[in-house]
Amino acid sequence: MPLAPGLRLGPYEILSPLGSGGMGEVYRAHDSRLGRDVAIKILPAELSADALRKQRFEREAKTISTLNHPNICVLYDVGSQDGVDYLVMECVEGESLATRLEKGPMPLEQVLKLGAQIADALDRAHRAGIVHRDLKPGNIMLTQMGAKLLDFGLAKPVAGTASLATLTDIAPTKSPLTQEGTVVGTFQYMSPEQVEGKEIDGRSDIFSLGAVLYEMVTGKKAFEGKNQYSVASAILEKQPESIATIKPLTPPGLDHAMQRCLAKDPDERWQMARDLALELQWIAGRGSHAGVAAPLGPRRNHEWVPWTLAALFGGVAALALVLYQRLANTTSPVVVSELTAPTGTHFQSLVNGGPVISPDGHSIVFSARGTRTNSSLWVRSLDGSPAQMIPGSEEAGGPFWSPDGKQIGFVVGRKFTTVFVGGGPPVTLREGVTSAGWSQNGTILYIDGDGIHGMPASGGNATLVITRDASKYAFMFNPVFLPDGKHFLYVAGTNPADASVYFASLDGKENRLLLQGSRRATYASGFLLYARGTSLMAQPFEPGTGRFTGTAQPIVEQVQQGTFTSLFDASQNGILIYEPNTRAPTTTQLGWYDRSGKKLSSIGVPGVHFDLQVSPDGHRLASSAGQPKSEIWVDDLDRGVRMRLTFDPETDNGIPVWSPDGKFLLFSTLLGSKAGVGIFRKVANGGGGLEMLLPTDKPDREAWATDWSRDGRFVLFSRGGLANGTNADIWVLGAAHDRREKAGAIYAHGVNGVRGAILSRRALGGVQLA
Repeated sequence: MPLAPGLRLGPYEILSPLGSGGMGEVYRAHDSRLGRDVAIKILPAELSADALRKQRFEREAKTISTLNHPNICVLYDVGSQDGVDYLVMECVEGESLATRLEKGPMPLEQVLKLGAQIADALDRAHRAGIVHRDLKPGNIMLTQMGAKLLDFGLAKPVAGTASLATLTDIAPTKSPLTQEGTVVGTFQYMSPEQVEGKEIDGRSDIFSLGAVLYEMVTGKKAFEGKNQYSVASAILEKQPESIATIKPLTPPGLDHAMQRCLAKDPDERWQMARDLALELQWIAGRGSHAGVAAPLGPRRNHEWVPWTLAALFGGVAALALVLYQRLANTTSPVVVSELTAPTGTHFQSLVNGGPVISPDGHSIVFSARGTRTNSSLWVRSLDGSPAQMIPGSEEAGGPFWSPDGKQIGFVVGRKFTTVFVGGGPPVTLREGVTSAGWSQNGTILYIDGDGIHGMPASGGNATLVITRDASKYAFMFNPVFLPDGKHFLYVAGTNPADASVYFASLDGKENRLLLQGSRRATYASGFLLYARGTSLMAQPFEPGTGRFTGTAQPIVEQVQQGTFTSLFDASQNGILIYEPNTRAPTTTQLGWYDRSGKKLSSIGVPGVHFDLQVSPDGHRLASSAGQPKSEIWVDDLDRGVRMRLTFDPETDNGIPVWSPDGKFLLFSTLLGSKAGVGIFRKVANGGGGLEMLLPTDKPDREAWATDWSRDGRFVLFSRGGLANGTNADIWVLGAAHDRREKAGAIYAHGVNGVRGAILSRRALGGVQLA
C-alpha cells in the first residue's frame, strides 16, 4: 500500500512518491538528522514473504554499498520497520535519459561525455564483481554533474550462474523482476546471451550500453519489433542500421566503437568497459578531426545531401562556413575556414541577429560592437578583404541583402532602412517595422504589429498580405522569399519557445504551417535548411509548392539560437554560414569572498546557477539553478545545508525575491509549468504549497517579480510586451495576504522612451509613484 506523506521510517519523513517498479516503490523523503532529501526504495509488506524477492532486495543493498563512484547512485542506509524493508539512497535531481530521448537524438558532445561516464561507472561495478543486467535509458539519470547509474535491482555477482531460459519462458509482464527460469532485463537493451538465458558477464552490460549509445546518437532504438519475440530475434540475428547512414556527420570512430559494443559474439566486443570509456574520451578529444563524415555509397541523382562540413572556432562568437553540394556519385573534401570579428570588436549576433550571406555567396553582413562603441553592421568579403563598417547602422539589427547584392536592408529603432554597400546615405522606407525581406522580383516584405506587408523596393504604397491574428500569434518575424519571388516563409508564435515556420504567397492564397518548433528556415540548392532544436537540418524541398520531397538530414549538430531566430544563412551557390552553439551553461561553484577578493567558503555544490538573492538577515541564499530546467533552491549559509523549494521539471523557475521578513519567497514560472504561469509565493522553509500571486494574462506577457517593498505591502514586477514590439513594462502589485490592492503600471519603457503613467493614490493605498 502506498506510503502517505508525513509517515516516518526511522528518521526519514516521507514527502512524495517518485515512482514504482517491480522491485517496489520509491519515495522522496527528508532525513531529519542531516537535513537533506533522500530517496527511499521499499519492498511492499505483502511481498516480504516472497523469499526470492526478499533475497534480491537484500542483494541490491549489498551490491550498491560496495560501489563508490561519482556516476553511481550512493547508498546511504538500510532499515526495516513494521515489516517494511527499505533502502535509503541519494536523491538524484535531474531527468532520466529515457525522458531526454523522447525529445530526439542528443548532441555528439553530450553522447561522448555521458557515454564515457556510464562506461567508467560500469567498469567500477565490473571490477567489484557486479553485472548490472538492466542497463537502459530509464536507469540513467542526467544531472548537473553528468550521468548517474541507478537501480542495481537486477545486478548479480559475476560468479553466479544465470537461470537458463528459452523464448517460451519469457513472462508477458513488463516488470523486470524474474521468476526462476525466466530472462532478466528489459528486452530492447538485452545482450544476445542474456536473451538466450546463458551465463553472462560484464560484456553483456557493454552490449546494452552500445544499444543505449545508438539511441542517444540516432534517436532510434537499435533493435525494434512488434513484440518481444521479434525484438529478441532482431537482437540475435540482425545488425542495426549503421549510424553513419542515419547521421552522416557522425565520427567514424564512434561508429566503430558502437559496432564493437553490439557484436553478437561477446569475444568480439570491448572486453572491459574501461577500454570503451577511453575510446569515447579519445573521440571527444579529437575535436573537428573526429567530425569528418564517413563516406557513404553512391547515391541516385535525385538524392541531394549536404555533404562537406567546415567547423570554425574563434572569437567571442565563432562563425563557420559550410560548403555543401548536390552530389550524385562523388564526395567532397572537408573545408575548414574561420571568421573573426574585426579588431577591437566582438559579434552581436544574439542581440541583433546572425550573419547573413549575400545571394552570390561572396560577402557577409554581421553585427559587431567595440568595447566603448555602439554596435554597427559590418560587411566583409569572403576573399579575405578587411571588414568595413556601414555608416548609419548603429544599433541596427535583422540585416538582409537585396537580390543583386548591392544594397543591405536593416531595422534600427523600428525604422526599416536601406543603404548601398558601395557608399551613400541610409534611406528610411518605413517606421514601426520589426523585420523585413527582399525578393528578386523587387518586392519587399516587412512586418509590423498589424502583420506582413508588401511594397515595391522602388517605393510606393504597401499592401497588407497577412493579418496577424493576435489570438494566435504574439509575434511574426523573419520573412524570407523563395526563388520564384511569389512565395515566402515567415516565423510566428506566442513566444520564441514555440515559434514555427509558415509557407505563404504574396497573393494570399497560401498561408499554412510548414515546420513546427523552428525559429528560422531558408531555401538553398534544392534544400530547405532549418533548425530543429540546436541541430541544423537539410531536407529536399520544392519551393514552388512548399512540399518536402525527401527526408531530413542533420548537417550541423550545434547551431546557436537567438531569441527570435537561429543564427545561420545560406547562399544559392552552396555556401552556408552559421554560428556554433558555444554558449552552453557553465558549471560554477558559488562562494563567499571578502572585499579584498579572498575566498572565505564555498556555498552548495557545483552546478548551473542563476539569479542569486541573499535573504534580508544574510543567513540564507536563494537561487535559480539547474539544467536543462531550473528550480528554486535555498542554501542555509550557517549550516551548509541546501534545500530544494520547487519540483516542476517541465518549466524554468526563476528570479527568487525575498519578503522583508525572510519568511516568503516569490518566483516566476515559464510556459510548461504544471501549476500555471505567473508569479508564485511559497514559504521559504519549504513548508506548505504554492500560492499564485499573479497569473500571466497573455502568452506574450510573462511576469517576473523584481523587488518587495520594505513594509511588505507591494511587489514590483516586469511584464513583457512582445506583441507590440516594446520592451517590458514595470508594474506594482499588492502583496498583502488578502491581495485587495490591484496591479497597476508604474511606467512603460518602450523603444521611443518613457510613456505616461502615474499610479493613483487609491491604487497604492496612499503612496504615489511617478
